[in-house]
Amino acid sequence: MTGELKNKIDSLWEIFWTGGLTNPLDVIEQMTYLMFIHDLDDSDNEHKKAANMLGIDYQSIFEGKEEINGREIDKEKLKWSTFHDMGAEQMYQNMSESVFPFIKNLDGNKDSAYSTYMQDAIFKVPTPLMLQKIVTAMDGIYEKMDAPDARGDIYEYLLSKISTAGVNGQFRTPRHIIRMMVDLMDPKPDDMICDPAAGTSGFLVAAAEYLKENKKKEVLLNPENRKHYMNEMFTGFDMDRTMLRIGAMNMMTHGIEHPNIEYRDSLTDQNPDREKYSLILANPPFKGSLDYDSVSNDLLETAKTKKTELLFLELFLKMLKRGGRTTCIVPDGVLFGSSKAHKAIRKEIIENNKLKAVISMPSGVFKPYAGVSTAILIFEKTGYGGTDDVWFYDMKNDGFSLDDKRSPITENDIPDIIERFKNIDQEKERKRTEQSFLVPKEEIVKNDYDLSINKYKEVVYEKVEYPPTSEILTQINILQMKIQQDLKELEQMLGTDVLDAEFTEKKGNMEK
Repeated sequence: MTGELKNKIDSLWEIFWTGGLTNPLDVIEQMTYLMFIHDLDDSDNEHKKAANMLGIDYQSIFEGKEEINGREIDKEKLKWSTFHDMGAEQMYQNMSESVFPFIKNLDGNKDSAYSTYMQDAIFKVPTPLMLQKIVTAMDGIYEKMDAPDARGDIYEYLLSKISTAGVNGQFRTPRHIIRMMVDLMDPKPDDMICDPAAGTSGFLVAAAEYLKENKKKEVLLNPENRKHYMNEMFTGFDMDRTMLRIGAMNMMTHGIEHPNIEYRDSLTDQNPDREKYSLILANPPFKGSLDYDSVSNDLLETAKTKKTELLFLELFLKMLKRGGRTTCIVPDGVLFGSSKAHKAIRKEIIENNKLKAVISMPSGVFKPYAGVSTAILIFEKTGYGGTDDVWFYDMKNDGFSLDDKRSPITENDIPDIIERFKNIDQEKERKRTEQSFLVPKEEIVKNDYDLSINKYKEVVYEKVEYPPTSEILTQINILQMKIQQDLKELEQMLGTDVLDAEFTEKKGNMEK
């Protein structure tokens, strides 16, 4: 984000703070509601344009009238572009009595995930003047949102203001990393896609956008596929109700009419989904509190462990249909950990399923929130094995500096990763000294199922020849002699200048 945009967000944050909303999560939630209301207006216009281009029918959500709290309301007044010009009192009344109740009941299905988590949503802006200031400030922010994912960048910046964000895991996976993982998986119109640690639904939104961009006709013009896309294709679980509300709003803003965003502890019996999904995209939590006794028993069959990153890998295998595929982020320790549980889960993936790729990422990818080194695993559930050659890639740059600033740079391995993965057969001739290469399963097995790229990468050391010691000493002596000679010349020059100056001064005094 630009400095100007950050300053505008800081000013908006200050409006909330001075107005009495001092809990950072409250501020973020209220800002998310207002961004959702703004985005509903924008996305409605975009969907209308897209429908006209495709020649399909589209009914605006702001068309006609609606009964809200016993009053019939012209839905045109619920649009951001309409009410942002109202006076403070009228705007506040419209927001609290009409707009906010409207978004709470936007999904007509009272049993839907969205309706469930919006039931306890509360509009907390206390005064008309404060609301007017917020709306004006947000108009200024939207004018500066030039980047395609500025909304996500804004959300990440807001979360950076919460001191516990890194501890609780409430920061999003960088959007370009999510998009790379989605591109690698190439979602299909008939996929059943799940993120068991969904947060704000970033992976699900990216998959939905990928399908609209690359398979629009198959998805939106085929009635059966369209129904599947709008209702059943995307599922996300989380244990934070604020995240659930934000995730549901995020999905609806991106055109998913009935998102399946549910409150579940994915690792417990609350999550009965088994062999249901064809694609899992996830960045599961690497740490956090875990009630070992509540973990679903079938997740402990391969390895008895309290490590959430290992339990989630086992969960993915349980939730996938046979032939289903996963791309997920794991901490580096999963690749080479020597505990019985670490080895067991790696062996399960390699021996009984099909491990396709290990992409090592630099430790700066998640800065400024965390500096942990991570990798992306890509594997397919087969139930009978199938691992042959495993593709390794050593990502050195992701298009941003690897310090806390994460400034854009020209070096970016992501396009190369996508291109090579999609043409993986051509990698067979690559040498171990290069950035990517294939390693046969047998070699991995011999190395105790170690998946760290450094175990297999060959480093070329260039031979450097130094001159003999006697020659170096001779050169040092010559340099010392030269230094001594230069010092003597300097002393002589300084001495002459001083004498001349003293003579001139004395002569002048005598003449006076």
